[in-house]
Amino acid sequence: MRPYITTGAHRGAFLAELVCSNSLGSNLIDRAPGLLKEELRRLGSLLLMCAEKSSLPAGGALAVDRDDFAQRVTELVEGHSNIRVIREEARQIPEAPTIIASGPLTSPALSQAIAQYIGDEHLYFFDAIAPVIYGESIDMSIAFRASRYQRGEQEAGDYINCPFTRDEYYAFVQALLSAERIELREFEQALQKGVRAGASQFFEGCLPVEILAQRGADALAFGPMRPVGLVDPRKGRRPFAVAQLRQDNLAGTLFNLVGFQTNLKYSEQQRVFRMIPGLQRAEFARYGQMHRNTFIFSPAHLRPTLQHRRRDDLFFAGQITGIEGYAGNIASGLLAGLNAARLLQGQSPLELPATTMLGALCHYITNASEADFQPMKANFGLLPTLEDDLFSRDKKRRYQAYVQRALSDLDRFMSLTGVEVPDFAVTQGWE
Repeated sequence: MRPYITTGAHRGAFLAELVCSNSLGSNLIDRAPGLLKEELRRLGSLLLMCAEKSSLPAGGALAVDRDDFAQRVTELVEGHSNIRVIREEARQIPEAPTIIASGPLTSPALSQAIAQYIGDEHLYFFDAIAPVIYGESIDMSIAFRASRYQRGEQEAGDYINCPFTRDEYYAFVQALLSAERIELREFEQALQKGVRAGASQFFEGCLPVEILAQRGADALAFGPMRPVGLVDPRKGRRPFAVAQLRQDNLAGTLFNLVGFQTNLKYSEQQRVFRMIPGLQRAEFARYGQMHRNTFIFSPAHLRPTLQHRRRDDLFFAGQITGIEGYAGNIASGLLAGLNAARLLQGQSPLELPATTMLGALCHYITNASEADFQPMKANFGLLPTLEDDLFSRDKKRRYQAYVQRALSDLDRFMSLTGVEVPDFAVTQGWE
């Protein structure tokens, strides 16, 4: 519907605009997000292909130039002969075969239509985005380039690191705790009152930095500001804490503060974040902000195929299902698309093995209890346990075994069901 109808977080008209972080998470195969990406490659994900072609240096993570990524996706979708893009608000659920992938900022009209159809309240939580800073305003006589444990593409390191002494860190935490926040708008306050019992106001995996600081003076030092795997080259030792900045565009002129999602007032962001060593003169290209995310209680309404329980040709995918993270949302959209196509061709929809990361995510969102259900990112804790006791004592071997089992089971499943990598994945560069 953009640019004719906007949201509280999007800025442009391109499809696939990333409004929070520019990172799709770890690309390492022995990490849960890395396993999910490898599954997407084998399934022929066009969006992951676009992300890899728009990638930026980010150590072991897959980060993208937001504008380049969104432009690539938009050009490929709008240029496809079988796709017609209609730029207007969807206010009702169509009677025809449909995939609803409207998160994270589903419009009020469509939210109401979905709520009426499923006969249930939505679950709401608040998500936050981190500030973006102009690289030329970073004081590199204080900050230094490095990747944790020297992982990364650039010899000097993919991240800019701002090192804290003990006193600087605790002064920063105190400033965070006393800083003024932006008040929630009336509609967000109303939604907050309607949060289902047991659901969190904030998504645990994307807490505002000031909320995380409330958990204890050392919470940030063990969270987004942990200094492990880093050595300050000027002092020859690990800092007490560190704030990391990750490249945000291909030109290397913009950097986002990793893990510093916030709802502080803009003036307070200037004051508090300029206390970070190396950012005393920081200039902000974009301030952090908090926005509303919408999701349904999927265990009551969806099958592992992502079909609605009462209507075979209605699918849900992405943020609105309770799957968190860009890669997870890409993956659920791909599965919903495959299953919708199979349904139209008279084939049975696919239910992926729960031993795969995508299968495990779909199993979680469709089988979790009401008390336990919350937005979930890819993690190895979702996978069925391994029988060999040796793996329980060796996390690295256990994760490797999870990966080997997942990819083996996915390959076997694709062979048995006749799922093939689409032709476009070959023509666009995945040969």
